[in-house]
Amino acid sequence: MKPVSLRRALEDPRLLGGALPGPSWATWHALLIASRGEPLTEAERELVAAVIGDREPPSAPVREFETVAGRRSGKDAAAAALAVYLATLVDYSDVLRPGERGVVLLIGADTQQAKVTKGYIEGILEQSPMLREMVESITQDEIVLRNQITISVRSANYRRLRGVTAVAVIASEVAFWIDAETSANPADEILAAVRPALLTARGPLVMISSPYSRSGPLFEVWRDFYGKDDPEVLVARAPTRLLNPTIPQDEIDRAMKRDSASARSEFLAEWRDDVAAFINRAAVEACVDSSVLERQPHAYVRRYFAFVDPSGGSTDSFTMAIAHGEEGGRVVIDCLREVRPPFNPEAVVEEFCETLRRYRITQVTGDRYAGEWPRSAFRKRGVSYECSELDASALYREVLPRLNTKTIALLDHPRAIGQLAALERRVTRSGKDSIGHSHGAHDDLANVIAGVAWLAGDASKRRGEVRLGVVNPYSGEITWLENGDRPSALKAGPHQTAKASPFWKKWNPARNCFE
Repeated sequence: MKPVSLRRALEDPRLLGGALPGPSWATWHALLIASRGEPLTEAERELVAAVIGDREPPSAPVREFETVAGRRSGKDAAAAALAVYLATLVDYSDVLRPGERGVVLLIGADTQQAKVTKGYIEGILEQSPMLREMVESITQDEIVLRNQITISVRSANYRRLRGVTAVAVIASEVAFWIDAETSANPADEILAAVRPALLTARGPLVMISSPYSRSGPLFEVWRDFYGKDDPEVLVARAPTRLLNPTIPQDEIDRAMKRDSASARSEFLAEWRDDVAAFINRAAVEACVDSSVLERQPHAYVRRYFAFVDPSGGSTDSFTMAIAHGEEGGRVVIDCLREVRPPFNPEAVVEEFCETLRRYRITQVTGDRYAGEWPRSAFRKRGVSYECSELDASALYREVLPRLNTKTIALLDHPRAIGQLAALERRVTRSGKDSIGHSHGAHDDLANVIAGVAWLAGDASKRRGEVRLGVVNPYSGEITWLENGDRPSALKAGPHQTAKASPFWKKWNPARNCFE
């Protein structure tokens, strides 16, 4: 099929005329046409001017096209129409080698979300008498066309996006991508991976998403290019009803009364001021001991602490962190455990208690999850369970200074690092400051790290006394002296030594004292 303009395709019922039908799609029509650098009518220029800021529409196809739009504004249908046009009505014969296939990548937060756009694409192709003839095959994740182009659905995972020749990338809901392994938004890594894939065909990167917090690549592109006369980047921002006037205003009004901060983001396409990143990822990574996955228990550590985050085994992970405090108040994370669902909670408690015994721990701290069950489960295995005085949000506030001042040593655990870096600070409707994970993410590992850091750090501050203890030369076990204890009460042998931090002292049985 010969290349045709996007305007002609949207007006021709044999092509894309049925994709975005009726006057309610007028703004989308004008905006998509503008992204291709095609001339606009005066009416279209007014529609476009209302959403692209104080700039002129581009005069040539842009390399990056971003639309920040409210919910129910027709984002997926508009993205599908543009994807079909780029896959079927643009000529790539001069850039694709014989046997090479160009790919239109559809990337969503997960495969299921990306398939929403694919479903719209299948419907557009089916209702077009001319375009349906170009379809060679349709599978669960791909639509193979007869013109050397494949429309492929991918999840937001940069590891699956390399090694292709992309003619276009459609990235849906970029602000809400979540990496299942790290619970962080992987948009930076993904966009860095797909931009080189677009170089051969010089195709567009299209980001269409509702807004969220003032961080991440979606916000950064809007901040740097909205309203700017850049020939290669076009950024639009539009509330729901400007793009889809069929949405009732009274529904939006009710949402505003329920939660104005959320509704302004969801329907008015405004960036949320009540949500912000809790800590910079670089600050977290600066506290990581590279390649250290776990620290073995040592006799010279007077006391280890443990914090657990129980789970019933169906949704969240069951996690545990073990740590100790050092002189000067530094906290060292020694061990992290995570069992991801599904699992048997009793079996996990048994497994965790075996680890606790290795670190000479007979007491754990955790939240008030599930009432009496965690206490009972740990108690019958010889471990007492204490409820934390602080909730998760307060624990995160406590650990923040340690992360910023590097007075905590973290293990090289990608999921834990990602969860800490992905924490968000938000203001609740009551005006309180709350810290936690974003929607769809997890913070089970981050929670136990913050909890055990609070325990170990707080205990270190409370003690502050010199530590003395007798070392068993055969087992390496230390019997520590408490305040007021006499060394003679320990019945130390002549070959036993004691540690008075930070020095080693030898026990003199003749004088009944340390020297």
